[in-house]
Amino acid sequence: MAAPPFSSTRSERADSSTQYDDGMLPVIDLDAFLKTKDTDQARAVASCLHETGVLVVRDPRVSPADNDEFMNLMEEYFGQAYDAKVPVDARPALHYQVGVTPDGVEVPFCAHDSTCLEEMSNQPQKHRAHLPKGADPKWRFFWRLGERPAETKFAELNAEPVVPAAFQDTWPTTMNKWGTRMLEAVQAVAELASVGFGWEADTLAKLMHQGPHLLAPTGSDLSVHNEIGTVLAGYHSDLNLFTIHGKSRYPGLFVWLRDGRKIAVKVPDGCLLVQAGMQLERLTGGYVKAGMHEVVCTEATVEVLKARKQRGESPWRVSSTVFSHVNSDQTLRPLGKFDEPESNERYPAMLAGTFVQKELERIALKTT
Repeated sequence: MAAPPFSSTRSERADSSTQYDDGMLPVIDLDAFLKTKDTDQARAVASCLHETGVLVVRDPRVSPADNDEFMNLMEEYFGQAYDAKVPVDARPALHYQVGVTPDGVEVPFCAHDSTCLEEMSNQPQKHRAHLPKGADPKWRFFWRLGERPAETKFAELNAEPVVPAAFQDTWPTTMNKWGTRMLEAVQAVAELASVGFGWEADTLAKLMHQGPHLLAPTGSDLSVHNEIGTVLAGYHSDLNLFTIHGKSRYPGLFVWLRDGRKIAVKVPDGCLLVQAGMQLERLTGGYVKAGMHEVVCTEATVEVLKARKQRGESPWRVSSTVFSHVNSDQTLRPLGKFDEPESNERYPAMLAGTFVQKELERIALKTT
């Protein structure tokens, strides 16, 4: 039985008591907040993150046309021959934290993590994740966003960006335009979430200042990986603070809500999907759990592939994704009301950069 589509209500305001039945989520419209700093939706943001691990937001600054321009660029990039991308654009010595990561490199931690494997075995069949069987067949490109600190203990996490040779004239402008808009939307969510968690409004903003934020599109070649059930990105959660996605041209993303339900994502037109990452889980002492998700080739994916092929369009499934991060030299620890002995024992304080390095080792991006 297919999972219900991930959709959202159309109310301009969301109430903290909203029920998340049948995959329905409120749209958090950021317009009023951006105009007047109205934080009426702060409780709804915090509650939705706690109850589901995901948000749907609408930001009037984020243009579908900019998303299309970005997607066109990434389809062209990923569609190049292998040798045009690797090794020239890859930076394995920097744990692939800038430039391209080829297919067959990143290994979802659930492929070998005993806790995750046990969790998957206990999922009901209807909501069960696909068992990751090794490295993902997806590609990724990391493009750094925003300023970095002049001095840091984690230079490899704050490296200079890579501009692909064939795209010197268009790459920085297109990537920065889309990535900046997405990051601005995340920053607005972060401020509302801070208020909703009972922190000062700028709590997360201060932690994010000069963080190693990344525009992080994935690319999956559906001309090759088009068998229904093929796992393009294995079951996992993200190691960063917030992940934000624009609308993809292919379906296939599934998320798990806090109650264990598996939901097929369909981002409404003009909206963005925000997921909680591991860093937010640590800052809230587990009040918010990092959202689990996977990307799979489905019947719907194949139908879109056929239609796009007839129109002569790209077979690459590109994700429109930004990873926002806590500054590498800031400390991750439970904050405010979440600063309790049990939370501190479960989430011991450590530098964000140290945490990221440990997680990069778990997913085989850091090997030295």
